[in-house]
Amino acid sequence: MIRQRTLKAIVNATGVGLHGGRKVNLVLRPAAPDTGIVFHRVDTDPPVDLPADPYSVCDTRMCSGLEKNGVKVGTVEHLMSALAGLGIDNLHIDVDAPEIPILDGSASPFVFLLQSAGIAEQPKAKKFLRVKKAVEYREDDKYVRLTPYEGFRLQFSIVFDHPAIDATANEVVIDFAKNSYVRDVSRARTFGFMQDVEFMQANGLALGGSLENAIVMDEYRVLNSEGLRYSDEFVKHKVLDAIGDLYLCGHPLLATYTAYKAGHALNNQLLRVLLEDASAWEIVEFDDKQPAPAAVVHQLAEPALAL
Repeated sequence: MIRQRTLKAIVNATGVGLHGGRKVNLVLRPAAPDTGIVFHRVDTDPPVDLPADPYSVCDTRMCSGLEKNGVKVGTVEHLMSALAGLGIDNLHIDVDAPEIPILDGSASPFVFLLQSAGIAEQPKAKKFLRVKKAVEYREDDKYVRLTPYEGFRLQFSIVFDHPAIDATANEVVIDFAKNSYVRDVSRARTFGFMQDVEFMQANGLALGGSLENAIVMDEYRVLNSEGLRYSDEFVKHKVLDAIGDLYLCGHPLLATYTAYKAGHALNNQLLRVLLEDASAWEIVEFDDKQPAPAAVVHQLAEPALAL
């Protein structure tokens, strides 16, 4: 049986919020089987629980945020991506600010935290959401699509018309039957343009953004002295984001995800289109009599991989 997973121990981190620029304390705690991923705003009175849910997504301009009764937790996608990549089903996430800390702008620090805490298997079967027929969402020339596939594969294409981005690969295919989340995806950082950062900060956004937590470009080049972590880091970060956005459905997907010029908003709309068509999906488990897809088997080894 492919079992559900949580953490063995409590682990915590402190950082700054990308958009608010304020200090954030984050605590990750083990959770019982079938709890799912639940965020807790512990700085409110009383604390507010915000379960991962695509219908709670409130702000997709520059991140994926959750909202309940006017209380928000923003920038959840990098942590959600790490949880998906390591197969964590159940977790309590305590945060004392309106957003998750950005740390280095990738999912790598979250992977390190999760691996440091240790991953525990639980005595209940992991539930997968298997896509049974193609679903799609489009806006102008942008689109996102899910199609049936016995595994998890992502194909992403970006178009930015910027010399630093155009000099790298603008399309990538990640198939977790072959690729490692930890090695091939988790270290890709968020990115932005200096003129946009200056405008946003003048308007009270991206106040915590810096060269320490993002790839920043001027009109011609990458400004970070260390350069890129992957030769295709820009498009890989879009894949990293998509993995986190899609995991808000509450279960790991068995599907192929295809995207062109997409972002958080389209990813969220795609999940809603999928979930609102009951004929397009089913929940499945894998016992000893039913072999799991190669992508699932490969993921089971991920926590042992070093960053």
